Amino acid sequence: MLIVLSGLPGSGKTTVARELVARLSAVYLRIDAIEQALVSAKVLAGEVGPAGYEVAYALARSNLALGLTVVADCVNPLPVTREAWRAVAAGASSRLLEVEIVCSDTAEHRRRIAHREADIPGHVLPDWPSVLRHDYAPWTTERLLIDTAIVSAADAAQRIAAAARA
Repeated sequence: MLIVLSGLPGSGKTTVARELVARLSAVYLRIDAIEQALVSAKVLAGEVGPAGYEVAYALARSNLALGLTVVADCVNPLPVTREAWRAVAAGASSRLLEVEIVCSDTAEHRRRIAHREADIPGHVLPDWPSVLRHDYAPWTTERLLIDTAIVSAADAAQRIAAAARA
């Protein structure tokens, strides 16, 4: 199964993903880690662009082909990226669970952005104005919606794991 956690920076995706991966013993693909590795390796000139997602899609396909559950942690901001994840799952004949992680409490979301620290060497975290400017299209397809302003990471992971089993 492919589980794609989507949402703006600071919404709680990575915290929820870590809880979920521990529960499911799943493969964990974090776009931030992949993109930072590409930057650190100096394999790209300038912006990372879609390269991080393309690497993640390939890694997901490989692991799904082995029969493993994959959890992808990414902003997944656009219909094109969401469709690409659907194509990965379909191509691997795997089930797909799309999850949007939000933080509906603006003050809490802003506090998270202001107080978090990078856990990937070299990774520069976005500031609040960058999050507000992020190109993030509203969802038009079905997905599981988790609001981390009202649900703990542990409860969110439990809900996602239950949906994955259903």
